[in-house]
Amino acid sequence: MKRRQFIRNSAIAAGSTTALAACSQATNSSSENTTSSLPNVRWRMATSWPNSLDTIYGGAETIAKRVEAMTGGKFTIETYQAGEIVPALQVLDAVQSGTVECGHTASYYYIGKNPALAFGTTVPFGLTAQQQNAWLYYGGGLEAMQKIYADFNVINFPAGNSGAQMGGWFNQEINALSDLNGLKMRIPGLGGKVMSRLGVNVQNIGGGEIYLALERGAIDAAEWIGPYDDQKLGLHEAADFYYYPGWWEPGPTFDLQVSRSAWDKLPKAYQETLKAAAMEANLNMPAQYNALNGKALKELQQKGTKLRAYSTEIMQAAQKAAFEIYEENASEDATFKEIYEQWKDFRDQVSDWNQINELSFSRFISQNSV
Repeated sequence: MKRRQFIRNSAIAAGSTTALAACSQATNSSSENTTSSLPNVRWRMATSWPNSLDTIYGGAETIAKRVEAMTGGKFTIETYQAGEIVPALQVLDAVQSGTVECGHTASYYYIGKNPALAFGTTVPFGLTAQQQNAWLYYGGGLEAMQKIYADFNVINFPAGNSGAQMGGWFNQEINALSDLNGLKMRIPGLGGKVMSRLGVNVQNIGGGEIYLALERGAIDAAEWIGPYDDQKLGLHEAADFYYYPGWWEPGPTFDLQVSRSAWDKLPKAYQETLKAAAMEANLNMPAQYNALNGKALKELQQKGTKLRAYSTEIMQAAQKAAFEIYEENASEDATFKEIYEQWKDFRDQVSDWNQINELSFSRFISQNSV
């Protein structure tokens, strides 16, 4: 009896194994057929970053690597550092003209084309990285930004975020508002507009050019990102004083900009792959920065960097100037007004919530360390 049962069970098991193997072969065959039916696509991606920065340039590389891996090498993107194809601040122009199929950059570099592009990256006293993602993905932000980019024959996707940045390097202490008057500083976006209101002589140059400009005295101050990247650029060797917080960049998003013409030619499967890869880069980058910046800041201080906080006077004046600029832009530009009002409502709502959940917890931890 037991022997017959054993034989019967063995036969069932063998049949099941054969069926599973056949199913697996059919699935693999189907997958191979699906992949083989898709075209080979080769793109180029211009970026605004030096390739020495494994974090921010790494966001572009993440996209390229994931697209290649998910398509079995059928869709590849070659990344180029700033200056290899176009200068750091001309990536959008290159994508718009079709010089490259896509680019990795920051939308606020191009506010001269449309001031509302600032919201795609960040604005002074705006959203943290987590809040920015909430606005983009679930608060109507991405749809609003894609509507603007459509004017340039471009479609964009969030593709990285550095988290809250530092407040820049200075070759002298900045104690009062008057100390900013006449200072030459590299700072882009609406943060630069605010600093200009506070008396700063604002300049906008690419990241790879900051060190030489600061070291040679062409500028007196510069902001870039945070301790890890700033140390890699050697900014601590060109200026002694490191300020915080970076009130103009509480959670800056970096964009994957894609030529609409090139996008429309992609098979749907490749479009979805590219979107998924961009989201992975967008979520991976702030995690990487959080893991690296704390250690780098300690190293900078050990090397002699003097950490300083912006005074309340400067912070209050900057916030006042920022919202004056927003209101002025809204009164002059219908697109800016539409996005600003929607963004401001979202900011108020998410800030109220985060006061309850995250900030109350953070305050307790900072005041009750063990």
